[in-house]
Formats: sequence, structure tokens, C-alpha cells
Amino acid sequence: MIDLKGKPFYLKDADIQWVENTLASLSLDEKIGQLFMDMLWNNTGEEVKERIAKYGMSGFRYNNMEADKLYEQNKIIQENSKIPALIAANVEAGGNGAVKGGTMFGAPVAIGATQDKKYAYDMGYYGCKEAAAVGCNWTFAPIVDINKNWRNCVISNRCFSSEADQVLEMSLEYMRGAKDAGVASCMKHFPGDGLDERDQHIVTTINTMDCEEWDQTFGKVYEGMIDAGVPSVMIGHIQLPSYSRKLVPGIKDEDIMPATLSKELLQGLLREKLKFNGLILTDATHMVGLTSKMKRSLIIPTAIACGCDMILYYRDKDEDIESMKAGLANGILTEERLNEAVTRVLAFKASMKLHEKQKEGTLMPDKKVLDVIGCEEHKQVAQNIADHAITLVKNTKKQLPLTPETHKRIMLYSVDSTPEIMRKMGMAGESVEDIMKSELEAVGFQVDVQDWNSALNGKQLLASQPIKDFVAKYDAVVLVVNVSGFSQSNERRIHWNMPMGPDIPWYVTELPTVCVSVENPFHLIDVPMVPTYINAYANNRETIKLVVEKMIGKSEFKGESSVDAFCGAWDTRL
Repeated sequence: MIDLKGKPFYLKDADIQWVENTLASLSLDEKIGQLFMDMLWNNTGEEVKERIAKYGMSGFRYNNMEADKLYEQNKIIQENSKIPALIAANVEAGGNGAVKGGTMFGAPVAIGATQDKKYAYDMGYYGCKEAAAVGCNWTFAPIVDINKNWRNCVISNRCFSSEADQVLEMSLEYMRGAKDAGVASCMKHFPGDGLDERDQHIVTTINTMDCEEWDQTFGKVYEGMIDAGVPSVMIGHIQLPSYSRKLVPGIKDEDIMPATLSKELLQGLLREKLKFNGLILTDATHMVGLTSKMKRSLIIPTAIACGCDMILYYRDKDEDIESMKAGLANGILTEERLNEAVTRVLAFKASMKLHEKQKEGTLMPDKKVLDVIGCEEHKQVAQNIADHAITLVKNTKKQLPLTPETHKRIMLYSVDSTPEIMRKMGMAGESVEDIMKSELEAVGFQVDVQDWNSALNGKQLLASQPIKDFVAKYDAVVLVVNVSGFSQSNERRIHWNMPMGPDIPWYVTELPTVCVSVENPFHLIDVPMVPTYINAYANNRETIKLVVEKMIGKSEFKGESSVDAFCGAWDTRL
């Protein structure tokens, strides 16, 4: 049963009447359309109109574009949708997740490093203000996962902390900020990522906690968010064997499903034990963590039958719709469960007052508010967050500060894992090597970088410059590491430019050495020999400029790691 007047919907009689009347007016095709969130990727206005006319989907998650183009696209969506549309974005770190040119306020792990929940509110509020300016009304955030394994390659910088209490505190503030900006939150990824080192984009992953430990950590976070009224939750393609076995005694290992397809986790744990009454959305349904478990034709109706209310992304639209109809015909999905899911979708929209805004013609904001995107006020907020987040993890030889007066000549090495496809698609931005070089030079350092165009191999490159010449030529070494990635591998480790190359830290015993990681906070495990290690948490110019200011002693390091940057290893502390 759905409590439309209770948390998190809080619908009034008129709202409930709209939900009931709308449901009664829908054809089967229209009901099925309300179960799907589609993906837009640089589609034309005509393509969007045709898609809505044919499929009547519930809403869209879009590819970031320039603000004016995105505004017009979202305007077309709302003007052509019979039922007001959900328009979603990953506002995980700021407005940069919602619109090209939006402000990045900080990866969640950076917010955690500030040790101040105020900045979690700021990220939610200012980031969602920028999202709302282009018509976005739903953020797929906060990320309420808990990093319990430094090897995890999905949430290494996308979680607030390794401690449940801090994750909950920050997530609550993010949600409050998003709500104040007029955007609904969707916490993710139930039943909790952060233990398995693998990536559910390419393999089904496992939360290995026993029930008691889960209750005290992930369960505590979900319960706190639900009590505070979080309106929606995204389900990860993650198995939770302990609870599947507890709720279904005797269940066979091969029958333990990721939460997306697990009735016991969705109904028994999330709905009944945790008392979640809001909207349940799948994570992206093309991820192999889901598709490796059963045929897609079965996944589509089974996900709804087990308790999901919405499907994130079609693959082939016609096939997926036919799969839903086939599931109804063969009994996988009942009409009662279909109507329940659609009711929750409509109630979610009504709780956001989308039906009233549609009548008033206010689903889209005044175009003048686009000026807020990337504005100076927001940049100052972002800079303040970065200033309080950047963390001096290690300085065992007390090499800082390094100044142009004491260590003028710098050898700069960089490791950058940005996939070539992202560069070709224009999604890479400036290289961290170029940014670091220019920012070091701006304060008076002389900087050389390694020329990798040589035909020499690593050993030859090392041999081409005697150590005494290297030490005579340079005063210090800076190594900047930018290792990111997405659904391409099950690890996010440092991969050096070549075997036994000169960038691998052979030089730490010869010259003062500073390593700066700008993405993953767990790289010290790969360079335990460096005496000075900094987590910057972001690869943009503003952050790297602040890092340089702290390296030269112009400002102090204020961040305190919210995760174990030493990766549980004793040698990383030496």
C-alpha cells in the first residue's frame, strides 16, 4: 500500500485526485511510458518531439550541453509531454553535472575532507540552482555509499566518507540544499557500494557485510535519509547475500540477485524494514552488473515486479516496451503492481508540484536565471570549498614549503589516465600537466616536463641522464597524478607512461619530491616512497592553483581526509 499523504509525498486531497484521475486516464502504452526514464544525447528538437509523441516516457536524463541549448531542449520536453516530465542530472559534485559551464563545487570526498557539513549544503544548493536554471528538477544524488575498501573503483572520490555517521550528516545537508534550490533528491546506490573492488558497469558486485554490520552502517544511513524524507532511491546492481539469505531462508547462491531484481531486498528490506514509501528507480539498465543475470526481455518486467517503480534507460525502446507487455501477458508482472508503480511515479511528480506548475506554465524557469550558471558568486563558493578540502596527507621529511627561492628548478612528471575517447569527444578539458606547469611558473618556478616523443625505452631514457646531472639541473620533483575512468576496468591505479621510465619515483632519494593526486584519494598505495603527498580531489585550474599556493606556504592546508588515504598499509606512512 502507498501512503500518498505520508512521508515523503505529503499529498493533499487535490493532489491525490490528480494522481488518481491521471492514472485512470492512461492507456496501457501510456502507463508503460511512465515507467521509463530516457537518455538524450545531442538530439534535435524534432527528434525529442517525435520520441515523446511515440513513447510518452516519464522523463529524461540528458547529456550536458551549453546552457541555452539545454534550456531550449528541456522546454521542448515539457511543452510536448502530456504528463509533466522528470528531467534529471547527476548533480553529484555541482552544476557541472547538469550543464556545460556549470560550477564544480567538489567531489563528495572533497566535501568530506572539509569536515564541515555546511559545504555539503552548499554543493547541493548552489549546484542544484544551476541545474534548476535549465529546467532540471531531479538530481541523482546524494551518493550515500560508504568507502570501506580503498580498491573500490566506482566511488573512490564519489563518497563523502568511510564512516556512516559522516556520510549521513553530509547527505542530509546535500538533500536539504537541493530541496531549497527546488530540486528533488535521489540517494544512491542501494544496498550500498564501497566494499567490492569491482565496477557494476562491467560485473555484478557484492556488498559482503553481514546483516548486523549492514544495519549499523549502510542501514543507518538509509534509515536516517528515509526518516528525513528522501523522496527517491536509485537501486544499484549490487547483491547483498546476507539479507537475501535471511529474508529467503534456503535461497540458492545462483538465485541471489542484484537488488534491482531482488524482491526480498526491495520489498522486505527497503519497503518493510526501512519503511521507505517513496519512488524506487533502477540504476542504468544497460550495465552488465544487471544484464549478466538474465535476458533483458525478462529484466524489464521483473524489475518492476520485484519492486522498482521506474526503469533508467531503454536499450531498444520498442523491444523494452514489448518485453513489459509480454511480462504482463505471461504473469511475471501483474496489472496491480504496474498500477502501483505508475501511482508512485505520479505521486512523486505531484509531490514536486509539477502538475500545478504545468497548469501555471512555470515548469521552466525564466530564461534570465541562466545567468546563475558559473557565476562569480558560485566560483567563490567553489574556491572556498577547495581551500578547505585540499589535504596534506603526508610530509614526513618536512619538505614543504617549496618556494622559488629555495627550489626554483622543478622537474614535473605527470600520469594522466584520461581515456583517449574522452579527449576526442571534447570531454577531457585541460591536461593537469599543462595546468600544473603554468601555475608553478606563475609563482616563479622554472619547470621542465618529460618529453615522451623520444624513441628510447625507459632504461635508455634513465641512462641518458646521469643522476649527478639530474641533481645538478633540478632542485625538486613534482609528480601530478590524474587517474580517473568510467566503466572500463575494475581498478583505478597508477599506470606509468612506460616500463621502468623516468617518471617512476626513483628520484625520491635524490631530490625533494611532492606527489599531487587530483582525482583518486588512494594513490599513496602506489607511491609509498614519496615523502610528501597531497590529495587535491579535483583536476581543474582553480584547485591546482590553490595547491601551488599551499605548497609554497602562501596558505595553510586545511583538509582532513575522510577516508583512509594510507590504504591500511604501514609503509605509506613512512
